[in-house]
Amino acid sequence: MPYTTKTPARGKIRVYNGMPVRAFLLAAILLVLLAGAGCQDSDPTFRIFEKPIIFNEEREQLSLEYMKVRHGIDAERAVIDPRMVVVHWTAVYSIEDTYDIFNPVRLRGRAELQDAGALNVSAHFLVDRDGTVFRLLPDTTFARHTIGLNYMAIGIENIGGSQAPLTRAQLRANTELITWLAGKYDIRYVIGHHEYQDFKGSDVWKETDPDYLTNKVDPGPEFMRRLRENLKPLEFRSEP
Repeated sequence: MPYTTKTPARGKIRVYNGMPVRAFLLAAILLVLLAGAGCQDSDPTFRIFEKPIIFNEEREQLSLEYMKVRHGIDAERAVIDPRMVVVHWTAVYSIEDTYDIFNPVRLRGRAELQDAGALNVSAHFLVDRDGTVFRLLPDTTFARHTIGLNYMAIGIENIGGSQAPLTRAQLRANTELITWLAGKYDIRYVIGHHEYQDFKGSDVWKETDPDYLTNKVDPGPEFMRRLRENLKPLEFRSEP
């Protein structure tokens, strides 16, 4: 069944025609998207398919270690309070190959990341080139995907890269998915992975080593420009 949106309570809520403003905007965006889908029989209804990667006791322990050592957060459970969505591309060109990279508990290769922790990289969602959305981890489970911001960020990986630019179907899927997430959580920021260093030194940046940075280009300014245009009514921030 398609997922439905639910807007959480947030203290002071603006109301439009008896309906909370953000809930009204979420509903309006989804109606526009669904109306567009009705124009072509081949357009899929928005769904999330479960394709979980391993999250066992070892992965949770490595997550807790990463949170403590890299983010300075001493927690009992490897969970996040989502306030940001980070959009990525995989630079790997198939679902199964990407899944095989994220599924192991421990990081393999990638010497530039090894010193920062043994926890493998991963993300919460994976979007195929036809727009199919797979969930790899529960929304509020900790995942290693963006330096300094993992503790608050949901990661969306898109199959593609410099050799295979992201598709219109992926743009649509990201729009629908982020709109749905905004109905569940207090999402304040939506950024591309290439923009994460803009948050260094801000109140939300949590990385204990100031020299631990990697240069990213994904998913690129053009994709983010188009995505932000779709999400404009929700007034997400892209900077601290």
